[in-house]
Amino acid sequence: MSGLRRREVLGAGLIAGTLPLMPPAVARTASDVEESPLLHGLAPRDDAPWALPQHDPSRLLLDEGWRFHEGDVVVPPPASHHETYLSVKAGNARGAAAMAWDDSDWPVVRVPHDWASAQPFVREANVSQGYRPRGIGWYRRTFRLAEADRGKRLELQFGGVATACQIWINGSLVARNSSAYNAINIDITPFARFGEEDNVIAVRVDADALEGWWYEGAGIYRHVWLARRSGVSIATDGVHCDPRLVDGRWWVPVTVTLESVEKLARTVTVTAVLRDGAGREVARGEAHAQVEPLERAEARVTLEVGNPALWSVETPTLYEVEITAGHLDGMDLRRVPVGFRTIRFDAEKGFFLNDKPVKLKGVCLHQDHAGVGVAIPDALLAWRLARLKDMGCNAIRCSHNAQSEAFYALCDRIGFLVMDENRVFNPAPENMAQLEWLVRAHRNHPSIVLWSVFNEEPMQGTTQGVEMVRRMRAAVRALDDSRPVTAAMNGAFHDPVNVSQVVDVVGFNYYPGDFDRFHAEHPDLPITSSEDTSAFMTRGAYASDPAGHVITSMDKEAAAWGATHCDAWREIARRPFVAGGFVWTGFDYHGEPTPYDWPTISSYFGIVDLCGFAKTAYDIRRAQWIDDRPVVGIAPHWTWPGREGQEIELLVTSNVGRVRLRLNGRVVAEQDCDPIMGATVRTIYEPGVIEAEALRGGEVVARAIHRTAGKPVALRLTPTRKSLRGDGEDVAAFTVDCVDARGLHVPTADARVRLGVVRGTVLGLGNGDPNSHESEKGNERSLFNGLAQVIVRADAGEGSLAVEASAPGLRSARASVPVRQASPPPALAAALPRIVVADWRCSPAYAERPDPALRPADGDNNLWAFVRTPWVAADDTQPGWRILRGVIPARRALATRGGQLQFDRVAGVAELWIDGALAVRKGTPDPAPMTVALKPGAREIALLVRSGPGVPSGIAGAVRVTTN
Repeated sequence: MSGLRRREVLGAGLIAGTLPLMPPAVARTASDVEESPLLHGLAPRDDAPWALPQHDPSRLLLDEGWRFHEGDVVVPPPASHHETYLSVKAGNARGAAAMAWDDSDWPVVRVPHDWASAQPFVREANVSQGYRPRGIGWYRRTFRLAEADRGKRLELQFGGVATACQIWINGSLVARNSSAYNAINIDITPFARFGEEDNVIAVRVDADALEGWWYEGAGIYRHVWLARRSGVSIATDGVHCDPRLVDGRWWVPVTVTLESVEKLARTVTVTAVLRDGAGREVARGEAHAQVEPLERAEARVTLEVGNPALWSVETPTLYEVEITAGHLDGMDLRRVPVGFRTIRFDAEKGFFLNDKPVKLKGVCLHQDHAGVGVAIPDALLAWRLARLKDMGCNAIRCSHNAQSEAFYALCDRIGFLVMDENRVFNPAPENMAQLEWLVRAHRNHPSIVLWSVFNEEPMQGTTQGVEMVRRMRAAVRALDDSRPVTAAMNGAFHDPVNVSQVVDVVGFNYYPGDFDRFHAEHPDLPITSSEDTSAFMTRGAYASDPAGHVITSMDKEAAAWGATHCDAWREIARRPFVAGGFVWTGFDYHGEPTPYDWPTISSYFGIVDLCGFAKTAYDIRRAQWIDDRPVVGIAPHWTWPGREGQEIELLVTSNVGRVRLRLNGRVVAEQDCDPIMGATVRTIYEPGVIEAEALRGGEVVARAIHRTAGKPVALRLTPTRKSLRGDGEDVAAFTVDCVDARGLHVPTADARVRLGVVRGTVLGLGNGDPNSHESEKGNERSLFNGLAQVIVRADAGEGSLAVEASAPGLRSARASVPVRQASPPPALAAALPRIVVADWRCSPAYAERPDPALRPADGDNNLWAFVRTPWVAADDTQPGWRILRGVIPARRALATRGGQLQFDRVAGVAELWIDGALAVRKGTPDPAPMTVALKPGAREIALLVRSGPGVPSGIAGAVRVTTN
């Protein structure tokens, strides 16, 4: 077990984000009347706004200025020997990967970008991917680097690309990646160009490649960064800070991996400083390391802390380790948030955090949202997590893959316990590298308490599966020995050979009927429910309609392998030895439209829908999971025209134990209410007010109310945030609903709403309907069971973001959110591509003036040199002539309008020929500029230059092309 006891799995603290903590949900009292529990948590929040983590100041954001082409760019195979020869040479990529490719008519997009989210729903497309075509796409971006960047280590960082991709820098293929979920970090130092020269990134994305059975999106859907670091620097994910509690005192062992692109060995001083949340220094240490050229080295520092404030779910206190690596010519800096906490999985008593028992009240999460697909803005992600926290959720399983960088920082900051999960179950080198990246990248986060190496693998009960897990567990433990390793099993628990024998914590996907038997057979093995429930609900629907693919939200239907929300949690809660559970799922998600297929395009499993709007499951889980305040909920709503005098079944949920139901002021029921199972009440419908009161000692401690709404007369807009940052990144969701003449929410409204935005951009739309085929882009969306949502990004700068909504026959609505001045994250601007002629073939020197039509024969890759401008011949001992042949890059504008060819400086007597016609003569040897007009479609350049002893000749500067 490598230091782990089978009965008790131990762990110590790790990383976090250092931004202010997310405030806890506001406690409700009896006076906090909720007009509609369906709108839980949708009022504007005044949380500290979320911003991109800036723990590596060397990084510049590259999110803007990408040119995108949907579909593949097919280039005919090379025909001649010369073309074939060049096609496999560095820097000579063909087609859309080439530096000179004309992308001027490609639309400009901003990443994160998921092009699949804009696709129509097509019945012939993959059902698991939500019936959206994906296909192949290309991205290109041009940027420039200052001369001062020469000698630095330059690293291009993609947070995630869906799915398989190839990446070129300046015409050289620099990376292939097969997974949508791991970051791609590329050392581009050898390929970079500086000063006036362009750098071009080209990315081909194959989104037809499938990794999962859920909607995975398409494109560069996470942030892109360029890290510019000192020649000797701290490696990406090269800091490991692992707080340890030893003999009652805390220590932080810090391991720093250094790497060098320099030409000489360097002695580096590494300083680590621990700071508290106020920035005060708590501890300091220093170490030295010798780093050889193009090698790596490690430096180790141990910080003695004493008795810090602990990180917990309720108080996620964060510290920060500031690491500097300095030498004579440079310095690199990282800021790594850390949290001090202990974890322990006990085979009898479950999970312990800081030696206190904590039941894992968790959800499984995919990473898509209505309107934006998988390209979820960080601020929207923060709101999604806050929704979960408000209902008492304290744990998240990353199903079934790594999440974004911001996700882990947010979980640290808000206070979630995370099961981080590997995507591909395979210890082959490529997949093992992805697993090792997962651990290195995330091992400093205190939120993470479990590593999961797989989900539901058919080989889990075989010797091969056991051997695979052994190797993957060993790889994880080599990088992090503070957390246990699990695997999410869906069977084989009692087989003679199965992977439960080689993990630290056994994960049960469903199978609650096997909990007791397994525990009796293996009393020393900790277990948790890694996935449970799989209950079905359509938000806002309270009767099932199989023909219409509608499922009641009264917690009555579940998948054959699962259970209702009430039944599933009952099995987990009553067993102390089960550490907790992870509901499938927290949010609805696109794809996997179980139990129906077409026209259904998303799941029914979520506690909340695709927009984050609450289903009845939200109140059920609040009653089951919230311990620190009284709560009560009631379903369904109380607007049922035409059902007067009919009996209606109500589900009342509360964590208090006894509830009273009032209808129009009179008591119609008072009874016990099980916090897990709730209470079912039947009463005759009459319009008015239905009220559920939670009673403690006869006193009302919480109350939920529904009022009968009239016909809708007006629209209403409610932002999720009270203010936004004007950094050009911040995002808010706006809830759209209808109200009646008294201002009451109308839960049955279905108006089609047109939306407009002032000082902002609509990123996407949704309404939570799993059967809707309306576009999630544009400016129109229908309400579904009373609700819709628009996601808006605020423009940069101080001002006010406003959203306007209109619909036929209803009063329009307008809502505004103040946008405060804020600095944008450091970014490297995209550059407009320059048309340059930089690559030339240079003939040998001829004593006599050659024919300008002379060119290298096909297959002659030796007699004529490959040169790159600026290029000037070395001193020739004899007078002579050379030909420099180049090709004007193909551009649609040049082909139709023509332009100009501009040489900064031509050295030597020269003749310039364009497509076989003399364009200009230069009669003096001194370097001088040369400019000629280009006819539409001009392509071939032949520059004849005469050299002589002591007389430079050639192209002494850049060669540019401009269009008319």
